[in-house]
This record gives sequence, C-alpha cells and structure tokens, in this order.
Amino acid sequence: MIQLGKTCRLAVVKQVSFGVYLNAGDYGQVLLPNKFVPAGTEVGQELTVFLYLDSEDTPIATTQKPLAEVGEFASLKVVSISGVGAFLDWGLDKDLLLPFAEQKRPAEEGKYQLVYVHINRADERIVASGKLDKFLDKTPARYRQGDEVSLVIGGRTELGYKAIVNNSHWGLIHHSDVFKPLRTGLKLKGFIKQLRHDGKIDLVLNKGTKDELDAHAIHILKKLNAAGGFLPLCDKTDADVIYAELGMSKKAFKKSIGGLFKQGKLRIEDDGLYLS
Repeated sequence: MIQLGKTCRLAVVKQVSFGVYLNAGDYGQVLLPNKFVPAGTEVGQELTVFLYLDSEDTPIATTQKPLAEVGEFASLKVVSISGVGAFLDWGLDKDLLLPFAEQKRPAEEGKYQLVYVHINRADERIVASGKLDKFLDKTPARYRQGDEVSLVIGGRTELGYKAIVNNSHWGLIHHSDVFKPLRTGLKLKGFIKQLRHDGKIDLVLNKGTKDELDAHAIHILKKLNAAGGFLPLCDKTDADVIYAELGMSKKAFKKSIGGLFKQGKLRIEDDGLYLS
C-alpha cells in the first residue's frame, strides 16, 4: 500500500530533464529529483523511495532515508524555531515541523525532542508531536512473558527507564535490569518480563538464557585472570560500577558469580571476587 510518510517501491513511468516521475497510485505521478535518481535508471524500473510533501505541499519522492516514518517515535534534533513551531532534522532536505501546540515542553534549538511522526488530518501535512500519550494504545496489552519486542527509550525515572513497546504501550526497565547506557530515543530490542495486575509492563533487555549466562561467566573469569585473580566486586556493589567494569547488569552478574561459586571456580568475599 502506498502511503504518504512511508517508504515504498514505485515504478518509473517517465524521464524528464530534472528527474523521473514515479507511479504513486492515488497520489498520481510524483517527481524524484535528479540528485536522487540512481545512475542507469530506466522507465519501468522500480525504486525504493520515501514519499513526503515538498515546500508547496506537493507529494514528492526521495531516496534519502528519514530517521522516522509516519507512525514511529524518534528523538530528533531541533534545528530552528519559527513563528509556527520548531523544525526538526529527520534526515531529509526539508525539516519536520513540531508545532507549538504539539510541544509537551518548549523546544530549544540544538536540543533533542522525542516525538511521534504523524499526518495532521486538518491539512494532511506530515508533522511531529511531543505529546506522546495521545498516540499510544490505551487498551490492555496482550503480550506474553518472554515475547521479543521493539523498544524506544522514553526517559529515566526513579524506578528505571520508561520505554515505548512496539510503538504502542509504555513499559518500564527497572534499574536492576539495565546493563548498558540508555538514552532517550534509543531504539533497541527487549523482552516482556511480566504484565502486572495494574496493567503496567515490566521489561528486560535480555532473557537471561543459559547461553547468555555462560558468556557472562566466561567474561568474569577472563577479567579475574587479567586482574591477577581479584576483582573488587560483589553482590553489594552498585549496578553502575558493575556495568562499567564488566558490561553486564547486576542481575546477570549475581547469577553468573553464583554459578561460578557452585562450580568452585571463584570465592565470594566481602571485599570482592577471588579466583579459586
């Protein structure tokens, strides 16, 4: 289906001096300007392009890849402020408008804003909104424990990091399950840890499978050997310190050292870990 604000495959129907025209279905023939036309393009050939509106609100195609398409969330840089709102760099020659009415907090030039890209039904223009909750699903989530999901980090809280799950629901990664630096707008995969009775979703960034735990254990042993048989880390060490030293979450660390202790490969003392 051909949609404005989406990447699609369109056939070349006509070549002109300033580009080629593509068959965009209900949008008619849309121009792909010369600077985006791949060398050797011929009539009848299909090209992968992104459809959006030019400065005169006419549908146009580009081979540039946007940082977010319609229906997606992304952290975009504010490049300028005008009388109608802020303009965001979304990877195309024409910047994306974030209207004042759609700003949850005032945009600042040079800063990043987490926004949702959508089509404003009043004028059919592609715009951004910082009022994210308007575009999230209010119905109860139907995920199952262990489901793999796509995440967009929405910011840090006292409990952990908020994340948008599959572009649909808010979820939370607790601090104890964070094992690498996270920033607002970061896109990554995760897993459903549990659906709570109040409808909230807990998330993890890995499943804690045997293969993952084995890899963590091997890494810990290598670090111990490299450090002469001692690391000043234990189950009371702060999670940030463990990540900085080993690149894993505190939960994964505790499981791994527990397994290594049972195998007799290390000792766990109050001041840290010792190779046996």
